[in-house]
Amino acid sequence: MDLNSPLFDRVRTRQRCEDAAAAETEPVCAHPGCALGGLYRAPQGRGREGQYFHFCLDHVRAYNAGYNYFKDMPDEAVAAYQKADLYGHRPTWRMGVNGSAAHGSAKFHEAFADTTLDDAFGLFGRRGFSQAAGMGKQAPAPRVGNAARKALDTLGLEPGVEKATLKARFKELVKRLHPDANGGDRSHEDQLREIINAYNYLRTAGLA
Repeated sequence: MDLNSPLFDRVRTRQRCEDAAAAETEPVCAHPGCALGGLYRAPQGRGREGQYFHFCLDHVRAYNAGYNYFKDMPDEAVAAYQKADLYGHRPTWRMGVNGSAAHGSAKFHEAFADTTLDDAFGLFGRRGFSQAAGMGKQAPAPRVGNAARKALDTLGLEPGVEKATLKARFKELVKRLHPDANGGDRSHEDQLREIINAYNYLRTAGLA
């Protein structure tokens, strides 16, 4: 092939259709007086979410440097927006006041109002349900933590003791171990101190 042939001088290439279309639709920088391509998007601002200006690189940098979404927005509105942003601006309501949920719960109880249900654990707590299996059972005694159990053991008592009994036991031990009741003998001072600390802890925990 002769590359110097005059036939090659008449060969012309055509611009691809895609390149031509892209060149025609390429936005121009929105900055006044700038004719460069607007290849970089910048948000138009509050109230026009999803809409963008198109700038060249230099002008988009200048625009972003001075951009303020909360411009001219009252402080109270800014605080409310920031608070709502914590849960994605989704609707919220206080527990127990969701109307649709309450309505659904009422429909559920109405549907089973005439049904005998063995509610051994009292989960439903409605008059329309039979709680025969759970009736007659006494409420379980409140749980006592390890610290309170140890304090009761120091006083020689078991969990579930009444406050009056606990107080009487404390007074009895103090009278028995106090130096004034033992002719000034201070050999029981450490034990007395432990009993006083244990009683004070039980008082703080509401058990005495």
